[in-house]
Amino acid sequence: MITELKYANTNTYLIKGKNGYILFDTDWAGTFLSFCKAIKKAGVEAREIQYLFLSHFHPDHMGIAQEIADLGITIVVLDVQREFIHSSDAIFEKDKKKRFRPIDDEKIQMLSLEDSRAFLEKVGIAGEIIYTPGHSDDSISLWLDEGILFVGDLNPLYELELHKGTRIGESWETLLSRKPTRIYYGHAKTAIRDEFMKEKENGAVSDKKLYVLVQTIMRCADRGLPIDKIQKKTGADRIFIEDVTRMYLTHQNVGVQGILDRIEIKNK
Repeated sequence: MITELKYANTNTYLIKGKNGYILFDTDWAGTFLSFCKAIKKAGVEAREIQYLFLSHFHPDHMGIAQEIADLGITIVVLDVQREFIHSSDAIFEKDKKKRFRPIDDEKIQMLSLEDSRAFLEKVGIAGEIIYTPGHSDDSISLWLDEGILFVGDLNPLYELELHKGTRIGESWETLLSRKPTRIYYGHAKTAIRDEFMKEKENGAVSDKKLYVLVQTIMRCADRGLPIDKIQKKTGADRIFIEDVTRMYLTHQNVGVQGILDRIEIKNK
């Protein structure tokens, strides 16, 4: 059973195995209370969650990892992620209001990619961890044998044409060779195999209006507004807002044109 927890700007997931839950990803520092409310709403107690996996160590995916660990949940770090554990600490140091707590290295559990299948079996989950660099050098994906993928910030399938011949493209080739049926992203809408974005009901948006729209969404994201409020303010398609927000939060110093160059804007 998969429960999507949406309590801030990042999609995080609870996966239930036969012997307990694992958590895939967290959100920014300052969202811990919202996380607690989210799992309570999902009918899950913290003691039922055994392990926390992080798709990568960017601030919007590991911000409350240590606070969650303090509930008795073990942070699992893959061998390919070892040197990146504290890569976002300096970012949070600039914002003391977030009350960020760095990960305690002495309490994490290191795990090799090769041992990930046997490790997940202990929780009653059939699957493994796959190294999928591209978005970052420490990016991993979680594969469930039933055909489900959790890919964090690996660029969505609808951007695949833009990344052929790159590490992102190579990572997707590895994943698609397994013939996934459902793909869960860190910031985009869940995909059913190669299904791309739905056509925007009101037709295409002019280039000028589109530029202003993206600019407005970015400003709303800076203010920390949730997707629902941004949608109400702009009238934009929810999926489009999620795409813009994802690109803005996960690409340092990206501008409006940079986002327009990266995402698929046809039929939106």
